[in-house]
Amino acid sequence: MIRWTIRLVALLLALYGIGFAVFALTLPRAAGDERTDAIVVLTGSPGRLERGFALLEQDRAQAVLISGVPTGARPQDYAARYGVDPSLFPAKIALGQDSVDTRTNAEEVARWLQRRRYRSIRLVTSDLHMHRAYYEIGRRVGGDVTILTDAVVTNPGFVQIYNEYNKYLMARAAGLVGL
Repeated sequence: MIRWTIRLVALLLALYGIGFAVFALTLPRAAGDERTDAIVVLTGSPGRLERGFALLEQDRAQAVLISGVPTGARPQDYAARYGVDPSLFPAKIALGQDSVDTRTNAEEVARWLQRRRYRSIRLVTSDLHMHRAYYEIGRRVGGDVTILTDAVVTNPGFVQIYNEYNKYLMARAAGLVGL
Protein backbone atom coordinates (compact mmCIF):
# COMPACT_ATOMS: atom_id res chain seq x y z
CA MET A 1 0.00 0.00 0.00
CA ILE A 2 2.83 2.42 0.86
CA ARG A 3 4.50 1.73 -2.47
CA TRP A 4 1.31 2.66 -4.36
CA THR A 5 0.92 5.81 -2.31
CA ILE A 6 4.49 6.86 -3.11
CA ARG A 7 3.91 6.18 -6.81
CA LEU A 8 0.68 8.17 -6.78
CA VAL A 9 2.35 11.12 -5.05
CA ALA A 10 5.26 10.96 -7.52
CA LEU A 11 2.83 10.90 -10.45
CA LEU A 12 0.89 13.86 -9.08
CA LEU A 13 4.10 15.84 -8.53
CA ALA A 14 5.27 15.03 -12.06
CA LEU A 15 1.92 16.16 -13.50
CA TYR A 16 2.08 19.33 -11.42
CA GLY A 17 5.60 20.06 -12.69
CA ILE A 18 4.66 19.42 -16.32
CA GLY A 19 1.58 21.60 -15.91
CA PHE A 20 3.69 24.40 -14.45
CA ALA A 21 6.14 24.19 -17.36
CA VAL A 22 3.33 24.32 -19.92
CA PHE A 23 1.72 27.25 -18.07
CA ALA A 24 5.00 29.19 -17.94
CA LEU A 25 5.88 28.50 -21.58
CA THR A 26 2.47 29.37 -23.00
CA LEU A 27 1.88 32.82 -21.58
CA PRO A 28 -0.39 34.57 -24.12
CA ARG A 29 0.69 37.47 -26.29
CA ALA A 30 -1.03 40.49 -27.80
CA ALA A 31 -3.78 39.79 -30.32
CA GLY A 32 -3.88 41.03 -33.89
CA ASP A 33 -6.21 43.49 -35.56
CA GLU A 34 -9.42 41.50 -35.09
CA ARG A 35 -12.54 43.47 -34.21
CA THR A 36 -14.87 42.43 -31.39
CA ASP A 37 -18.12 43.83 -30.04
CA ALA A 38 -16.43 45.06 -26.86
CA ILE A 39 -13.13 45.34 -25.05
CA VAL A 40 -12.84 44.25 -21.43
CA VAL A 41 -9.86 45.57 -19.49
CA LEU A 42 -9.08 44.12 -16.07
CA THR A 43 -7.30 46.64 -13.88
CA GLY A 44 -4.03 45.72 -12.25
CA SER A 45 -0.56 45.81 -13.71
CA PRO A 46 0.76 48.64 -15.91
CA GLY A 47 -0.11 48.83 -19.59
CA ARG A 48 -3.59 47.33 -19.45
CA LEU A 49 -5.59 50.55 -19.53
CA GLU A 50 -3.32 52.12 -22.12
CA ARG A 51 -3.82 49.06 -24.33
CA GLY A 52 -7.61 49.15 -23.92
CA PHE A 53 -7.88 52.86 -24.74
CA ALA A 54 -5.57 52.48 -27.75
CA LEU A 55 -7.72 49.61 -29.08
CA LEU A 56 -10.87 51.73 -28.75
CA GLU A 57 -9.13 54.58 -30.54
CA GLN A 58 -8.20 52.12 -33.33
CA ASP A 59 -11.91 51.19 -33.60
CA ARG A 60 -11.33 47.54 -32.59
CA ALA A 61 -14.66 47.54 -30.70
CA GLN A 62 -17.67 49.71 -30.02
CA ALA A 63 -17.32 49.85 -26.22
CA VAL A 64 -14.92 49.25 -23.32
CA LEU A 65 -15.56 47.95 -19.82
CA ILE A 66 -12.82 48.65 -17.31
CA SER A 67 -13.43 46.10 -14.57
CA GLY A 68 -11.98 46.50 -11.09
CA VAL A 69 -12.08 50.28 -10.87
CA PRO A 70 -11.83 51.55 -7.28
CA THR A 71 -15.03 52.88 -5.73
CA GLY A 72 -15.13 56.63 -6.08
CA ALA A 73 -13.02 56.78 -9.22
CA ARG A 74 -14.44 59.27 -11.69
CA PRO A 75 -14.45 59.21 -15.48
CA GLN A 76 -12.73 62.60 -15.61
CA ASP A 77 -9.82 61.14 -13.62
CA TYR A 78 -9.30 58.45 -16.25
CA ALA A 79 -9.80 60.92 -19.11
CA ALA A 80 -7.13 63.23 -17.70
CA ARG A 81 -4.65 60.53 -16.73
CA TYR A 82 -4.81 58.59 -20.02
CA GLY A 83 -5.59 61.42 -22.45
CA VAL A 84 -9.00 60.04 -23.34
CA ASP A 85 -11.86 62.18 -24.64
CA PRO A 86 -14.16 62.70 -21.62
CA SER A 87 -17.23 62.51 -23.85
CA LEU A 88 -16.55 58.78 -24.34
CA PHE A 89 -17.66 58.18 -20.72
CA PRO A 90 -20.16 56.50 -20.26
CA ALA A 91 -21.28 56.26 -23.90
CA LYS A 92 -18.37 54.07 -24.96
CA ILE A 93 -16.32 53.54 -21.80
CA ALA A 94 -17.87 52.02 -18.67
CA LEU A 95 -16.14 51.96 -15.29
CA GLY A 96 -16.94 48.73 -13.47
CA GLN A 97 -16.67 49.24 -9.73
CA ASP A 98 -18.30 46.00 -8.53
CA SER A 99 -15.23 43.76 -8.45
CA VAL A 100 -12.21 43.25 -6.26
CA ASP A 101 -10.59 40.10 -7.70
CA THR A 102 -10.59 37.92 -10.79
CA ARG A 103 -13.68 35.98 -9.81
CA THR A 104 -15.75 39.11 -9.21
CA ASN A 105 -14.27 40.65 -12.38
CA ALA A 106 -15.77 37.70 -14.25
CA GLU A 107 -19.17 38.18 -12.62
CA GLU A 108 -19.13 41.90 -13.42
CA VAL A 109 -18.13 41.23 -17.03
CA ALA A 110 -20.88 38.63 -17.46
CA ARG A 111 -23.56 41.03 -16.17
CA TRP A 112 -22.28 43.84 -18.40
CA LEU A 113 -22.21 41.63 -21.49
CA GLN A 114 -25.67 40.27 -20.82
CA ARG A 115 -27.18 43.76 -20.49
CA ARG A 116 -25.63 44.81 -23.80
CA ARG A 117 -26.05 41.50 -25.63
CA TYR A 118 -22.48 41.51 -26.91
CA ARG A 119 -21.32 38.24 -28.48
CA SER A 120 -17.55 38.83 -28.61
CA ILE A 121 -14.97 40.52 -26.41
CA ARG A 122 -11.30 41.30 -26.51
CA LEU A 123 -9.96 40.53 -23.04
CA VAL A 124 -7.05 42.77 -22.03
CA THR A 125 -5.00 41.79 -19.01
CA SER A 126 -1.38 40.85 -18.35
CA ASP A 127 0.09 37.74 -19.94
CA LEU A 128 0.62 36.26 -16.48
CA HIS A 129 -3.02 36.77 -15.48
CA MET A 130 -4.61 35.80 -18.81
CA HIS A 131 -5.06 32.03 -18.30
CA ARG A 132 -7.01 32.51 -15.07
CA ALA A 133 -8.97 35.54 -16.29
CA TYR A 134 -9.94 33.72 -19.49
CA TYR A 135 -11.05 30.68 -17.51
CA GLU A 136 -13.08 32.65 -14.96
CA ILE A 137 -14.81 34.86 -17.53
CA GLY A 138 -15.40 31.93 -19.87
CA ARG A 139 -17.12 30.03 -17.05
CA ARG A 140 -19.50 32.92 -16.44
CA VAL A 141 -20.34 33.89 -20.01
CA GLY A 142 -20.50 30.39 -21.45
CA GLY A 143 -20.07 29.44 -25.07
CA ASP A 144 -22.31 32.21 -26.35
CA VAL A 145 -19.54 34.81 -26.11
CA THR A 146 -16.29 34.57 -28.05
CA ILE A 147 -13.27 35.73 -26.05
CA LEU A 148 -10.20 37.01 -27.91
CA THR A 149 -7.20 37.20 -25.58
CA ASP A 150 -5.02 40.28 -25.89
CA ALA A 151 -2.26 40.06 -23.32
CA VAL A 152 -0.08 42.89 -22.18
CA VAL A 153 3.39 41.37 -22.17
CA THR A 154 5.24 41.51 -18.86
CA ASN A 155 8.46 40.01 -17.65
CA PRO A 156 7.36 37.90 -14.66
CA GLY A 157 9.85 36.11 -12.48
CA PHE A 158 9.72 32.50 -11.38
CA VAL A 159 7.91 33.24 -8.11
CA GLN A 160 5.24 35.33 -9.86
CA ILE A 161 4.61 32.58 -12.41
CA TYR A 162 4.56 29.94 -9.66
CA ASN A 163 2.04 31.92 -7.59
CA GLU A 164 -0.22 32.61 -10.57
CA TYR A 165 -0.08 28.95 -11.63
CA ASN A 166 -1.30 27.93 -8.18
CA LYS A 167 -4.10 30.53 -8.32
CA TYR A 168 -5.08 29.16 -11.71
CA LEU A 169 -5.17 25.60 -10.36
CA MET A 170 -7.29 26.75 -7.41
CA ALA A 171 -9.72 28.47 -9.79
CA ARG A 172 -9.99 25.27 -11.83
CA ALA A 173 -10.54 23.22 -8.67
CA ALA A 174 -13.23 25.63 -7.48
CA GLY A 175 -14.89 25.32 -10.87
CA LEU A 176 -14.87 21.51 -10.62
CA VAL A 177 -16.76 21.61 -7.33
CA GLY A 178 -19.14 24.32 -8.47
CA LEU A 179 -17.80 27.31 -6.56
